[in-house]
Amino acid sequence: MLYFALKYLHVIGAAVLLGTGAGIAFFMLLAHLRGDVRIIAGVARIVVIADFVFTATAVLAQPATGALLAWQAGYSLFEGWIFWSIVLYFVTGAFWLPVVWMQIRMRDLAEASVRAQVPPYCVSPAQSGIYLQQG
Repeated sequence: MLYFALKYLHVIGAAVLLGTGAGIAFFMLLAHLRGDVRIIAGVARIVVIADFVFTATAVLAQPATGALLAWQAGYSLFEGWIFWSIVLYFVTGAFWLPVVWMQIRMRDLAEASVRAQVPPYCVSPAQSGIYLQQG
């Protein structure tokens, strides 16, 4: 029974990672295509929250449930495919962390543009002087 509960949580975690990753990218793209800093600020604020609530939780749950599944099934974590999936998971994480930083930075720049009353369709912070103020 424990094995199936872990498997269920592992599959849900994978779905959450894929779903939030694709959803966040999609909504950020649409917000930026609109070019309205108010929309970008609102979407970026929600995206950062969603990344921490959903994606970070799944990022922590995946290796935990995966390791417990391997243990329950009698596999070693150094078994060929399991070892390489762990390596690739960390490589993927190395690409994800800078994206989180970029999302936070985009949110902060968009919110600063809104506070500075930048015209709604002034996409570039450099056009409004925000870039020069924040360096």
